[in-house]
Amino acid sequence: MNFVAMDFETASGKRYSACSLALTIVRNNQVEDEFYTLINPQTPFFWRNIQIHGIHEEDVADAPTFAEVWPHIKSFFTPDQLVIAHNAQFDNGVLKQTLNHHGIIAPRYLTLDTVKTSRKFYPSLPNHKLNTVCDSLGIDLEHHHNALDDSLACANILLYESQAFGQQAIKPFVSAL
Repeated sequence: MNFVAMDFETASGKRYSACSLALTIVRNNQVEDEFYTLINPQTPFFWRNIQIHGIHEEDVADAPTFAEVWPHIKSFFTPDQLVIAHNAQFDNGVLKQTLNHHGIIAPRYLTLDTVKTSRKFYPSLPNHKLNTVCDSLGIDLEHHHNALDDSLACANILLYESQAFGQQAIKPFVSAL
């Protein structure tokens, strides 16, 4: 399988307030590369978000804006590229709203949500949160809500599911954005 696992953390409930981003790049069923950056969202932080991910305004004061990050990662978002996330509706929404906030046209790409695949393949789990699925499958998730650890865990979930159920079972979950 070839895909990119994406995870955002946000400064507030506003979807355009991305304050960190991680991408885990998988080629031929192997994690080949990772990308992580803090992002200055140029918007106030909400205490609850800080409580979840531990990123503070002062941590991103000298970080690039998303408009500065985008040229380095946009090649991963093409019409034939699969970009996955755990709760993809959130992460795809953050990408779209953040790009829109910066006046950048959102790209078209393929997407898959590992929450949905996990619900299908593991219906007996008490819930399908990232940490629950990882615990059930024996996948390491060292720092939950750290974007890099979360994107790597998401990638490993899909690799595990692909090996256990086959790529044909995964294909119905792929959709175009």
